[in-house]
Amino acid sequence: MAVLFFIGILEMMIVTAWTAAVTKTKIIASGIVTMVNVLIWYYVLQQLITDIANWKLAIVYAAGCAIGTVITVSIFSRHEMRCMS
Repeated sequence: MAVLFFIGILEMMIVTAWTAAVTKTKIIASGIVTMVNVLIWYYVLQQLITDIANWKLAIVYAAGCAIGTVITVSIFSRHEMRCMS
């Protein structure tokens, strides 16, 4: 169960990297990041479907995604603040 939590964190970091790559029109990088993200989703879906009655898995994964978003946004905002200074 903890694995899905950490995968949620990792996935949100990857999604943020994808957004940055697409925004900067880095075509190859955005394609590679998309591929990694789809493979992560495949694993997550497999885990959730295998134990579909265990709703706690979805909650743990969602919590990991939320934490990953908070971490990544704070890292990127600090980075932007440094670049503007």
